[in-house]
Amino acid sequence: MIAGRKAVRRSIQKTPASLGFRFPAEWEPQAAVWLSWPHKLTTWPGQFRPVPYCFARIVAAISRYENVRINAARKLHSRARRLCAAAGAEMTRVEFFDHPTDDAWCRDHGPIFVKKDRSGEVAVTDWRYNAWGDKYPPYQHDNAIPLLIAEKLQFRRFENDMVLEGGSIDVNGRGALLTSEQCLLNRNRNPNLTQAQIEQNLREFLGVQTILWVGEGIVGDDTDGHIDDMTRFYREDGLITAVERNQRDPNHRILAANLERLKGFRTSRGKAFNIVTLPMPRAVAFQGRRVPASYANFLVINGAVLVPTFRQKRRDAEACEIIGSCFPGRAVVPIDCFHLIWGLGTLHCISQQQPA
Repeated sequence: MIAGRKAVRRSIQKTPASLGFRFPAEWEPQAAVWLSWPHKLTTWPGQFRPVPYCFARIVAAISRYENVRINAARKLHSRARRLCAAAGAEMTRVEFFDHPTDDAWCRDHGPIFVKKDRSGEVAVTDWRYNAWGDKYPPYQHDNAIPLLIAEKLQFRRFENDMVLEGGSIDVNGRGALLTSEQCLLNRNRNPNLTQAQIEQNLREFLGVQTILWVGEGIVGDDTDGHIDDMTRFYREDGLITAVERNQRDPNHRILAANLERLKGFRTSRGKAFNIVTLPMPRAVAFQGRRVPASYANFLVINGAVLVPTFRQKRRDAEACEIIGSCFPGRAVVPIDCFHLIWGLGTLHCISQQQPA
């Protein structure tokens, strides 16, 4: 528990939602994408060397469409800049911040930005981060990132003592939030909160009304079922969801059960969601360990959607085509994440969008 968090939480007189803030959908206009530069060797045991180069290529891809803001201890800046420039990044759109981190998963330790439509004000919601149930200490630097970003940007900050990672939720920007029971109801996150209390926190701080729950996450996911490896909104009334065709694969049952739940969900107008199915890649393993490779971990940015690929030519191409059909008018940019996934996450996991 970080000192002062509970006191700060009780001192807030008005919640973000009561002030008119909401968590915008990922396809809405963005001012920047935030990343945290990789440096922790044990996150990619035995195969860290290619990871900074992969990050640099991702920075380059994003910078062709919008600004990239990177958390990193100052001692990392020089080499990181050289790698990004060598990868072809538009360096006028790349900015480094002297924000030390413990690890690279900015989706989970970074701020969740909310926006007030009437005034255009963007604010930071700052949730407690405990490295997915205290699995990977230390994480003090990571937990401080939302505060550092809020101070640097001079944004209003709303603090909440509930543990919440950005990869565990997805929103349509119009009142619906998608998450999983395995993650948000896990005893390693918020053992003192009921489901109703968790839902109320989400409503008050993210400006949502409806919480849609699926069950389990995919095999190999050390985050206990993050939604961004399974199912995502692609429009207000549309969901794109991973399915496993191989009935002998343990993900087949998990994702089939997920799909059945999605079919029962209803939009704010009482209609069924449009559901697009997305194949899983063939199982990927390193050192005998299966990793959570999933095309659902794509990242939507201004004018493009970045899609993780896993050196599986036909499936990669099929996934890019399906995801591209969900985002007409956006370029589809495949990103080789073969080495990145050994850290147990890819494009969405390493990034956090800042609304414009």
